[in-house]
Amino acid sequence: MLACAAMTEPETIAEEPLAGETAQQLIATLNAELLARYPGPEDTFFALSEEEVSPGRGAFLVARHGGRPVGCGAVRRLDAGTVEIKRMYVAAEARGRGLGGRILAALEAEARRLGADTLVLETGDRQPEAVALYTRAGFVRIPRYGQYACAPQSVCFGKKLG
Repeated sequence: MLACAAMTEPETIAEEPLAGETAQQLIATLNAELLARYPGPEDTFFALSEEEVSPGRGAFLVARHGGRPVGCGAVRRLDAGTVEIKRMYVAAEARGRGLGGRILAALEAEARRLGADTLVLETGDRQPEAVALYTRAGFVRIPRYGQYACAPQSVCFGKKLG
C-alpha cells in the first residue's frame, strides 16, 4: 500500500517527544531489528534520555508518510561543537525511497541549529545499508569514540558541518 500511496500522500519530518507513544513504538521496532543482528549485550548502545534531546541539547524527529510513522532519528550534544546522531531508523516498508537521506538531512539541520560544527555517529559492521547511507551523505570513517571505543563491531563516522 505504501508504494501506491507514495506519490499522493505527504511526507513530514518533525520533532516529537521521545517519551511519546509514537517514538517508543519506533524505537522498540528498531531495537528488535538491532538485537536480531547483534544478539550480544556488549554490542547494543540503545540509551537515549529525554534530557539528551531536550530543547537546546538535542532533538528527536519522527518521519511520517500519510500521517503514519515510518522513521525516526535523534541528535544529542556531546560537547560545545559536537553533536551525535542516535536512533536513526526507517521502517522496512518505507526503505529504498530516500527517506533515510531526508531524515539524515533533517538531523544535520538540527545539529546546525544547536551550533555544532561536527556531527558524529556510530553504526555497526552488520549494517551495510547504514554505512552506505552515511558514506553517500559525506560522512567519513573516524576512530571509535566514547562508549564505542572498545566495541569491535562498531563503525564510527564524522562530518564537518559548514
